[in-house]
Amino acid sequence: MTPIITLCTINDLEILQKISIETFTDTFAADNDPKDLQDFLDTAYSLPQLTSELNDPNAFFYFVHVNDELTGYLKLNINDAQTEDDFPNGLEIQRIYIRKNHKKMGLGQLLFEKSKEVAKELKKDQLWLGVWEHNKPALSFYEKQGFTKHSQHDFVLGDDIQTDFILVLNSSDSKN
Repeated sequence: MTPIITLCTINDLEILQKISIETFTDTFAADNDPKDLQDFLDTAYSLPQLTSELNDPNAFFYFVHVNDELTGYLKLNINDAQTEDDFPNGLEIQRIYIRKNHKKMGLGQLLFEKSKEVAKELKKDQLWLGVWEHNKPALSFYEKQGFTKHSQHDFVLGDDIQTDFILVLNSSDSKN
């Protein structure tokens, strides 16, 4: 197994939409109302929305493939593409999603390492992200990476207002 990470382009739009919907649904469907989930998917992962994000020079999508199979993806934001204003020289990890059949293979760690690499290349002071307060596996993963809770914000999923913890890792705290 040799994972390969590649930068997504607008030519990857439909593949990005498919894996985005699949991985978000696999991760959160069991804990959310189906209508709220569908409303979110229809908005967040619509072709116009993803086109806008792919065309934003401050947003970066990466695919990870293993043996020519798409296994997951990563979305990073800088500058005004960030979803919070608290980190003017930060890099936001907006999404790390791995297909369910490829979890526990170190691919999330690999995409996290890619995030650190991009942050270093862009001379960012910190990495940060929002993670749902009930997503225990993700919270545990990021805690092991050295992230600490900074604050929290609302995450709207359809008509359901949920709480995301904002976690931060300063560049000087990064585990190498």
